[in-house]
Parts: sequence; structure tokens; C-alpha cells
Amino acid sequence: MPSTATPPAPDTSSPAALAWSAENCSIGRTLDLLRDRWTFLVLREVVNGVRRFDDMRVRTNVPRAVLSDRLASLVAQGMLRRVPYQEPGQRTRHEYRLTEKGLDLYPVLVAMLEWGDRYLSDAEGPALELVHRDCRAPLHLEVRCEDGHVVTDPREIVARPGPGARRRTPHRA
Repeated sequence: MPSTATPPAPDTSSPAALAWSAENCSIGRTLDLLRDRWTFLVLREVVNGVRRFDDMRVRTNVPRAVLSDRLASLVAQGMLRRVPYQEPGQRTRHEYRLTEKGLDLYPVLVAMLEWGDRYLSDAEGPALELVHRDCRAPLHLEVRCEDGHVVTDPREIVARPGPGARRRTPHRA
């Protein structure tokens, strides 16, 4: 005789993410690499065509030692490459250019810009506008699934364990 008992409802009091380790999280690893505000400001400058050390110092007011460190780190991580140049009568210096790995961070910078424009810009409006080079229409970032659907509400997105997910092992007291 089949049981007529209703199966227990799944426990929804704890997020499913708690079952999985965050030790190999791509967001955490990215933040480890990018480190701090200065790194993002250096990337902002290079994206906007400011590629020389002294020009970056003028635009960002970053301390010289910090700028040297961030540039060296971004070069070591393969996000920037050093390109020699020489002004007439001057010693050889280097400017910094984005690599493909560095260019792939552009959508992150656009997302930060759009969020900042929405919530933090002055009453006059944003200080910078991004437009498509060909038609001059304003640029906006969007989230799209592989099937081409535009996802406008983050509640429509579900996180699931990927191939590199590892089960979390409870810590013992």
C-alpha cells in the first residue's frame, strides 16, 4: 500500500551556497589580484588613454611608490604590458598598454561606472559618458544568458555549483 504521507518540505532556512566552499571563488581571487581602489584607478586611466606614469600621477594623485607597485603588479599579472618610448633628448621610458586580459576587465569598469552614475553622481549628472564610437549612442551594460535573453532583474538569476565547486567541510571547534 503506497504511503499517503507528504514528504517533508526542503529546508529553505539556510542558503544553498552554504554547502559549498568559497575558497576557490573567482570573485575573491579577482579581488585579491585587483587589491584596492588605486588599482582600479590605474586601470581607469589606461582604458581612457592615459598610459604614462607621470600623467597617471597627475590625474589620480596616487603616491609614486603605490603607483609603481600597482603598475608592476598589473604587468606581472599580464593585464598591462610595458612599451618603451623616448622623447627627443630624454631617456627611454615606458608607457602601459592593456593586454587582452586587461581589456576583458572593461565590462567590470563599465558596471562600476553605471552604478556610480546611478547612485553617487553629482546633481549636475555624471562626469563621464560612454558612447558607441560608430553611432555615438550612449553605452549601457546588460546581462544576457547564452540563449540571448536579456536579464534585467537579479532575482531571475540562480547561482549553481560549477565544475570547480568544492563541498564545504564544516570546521570543528
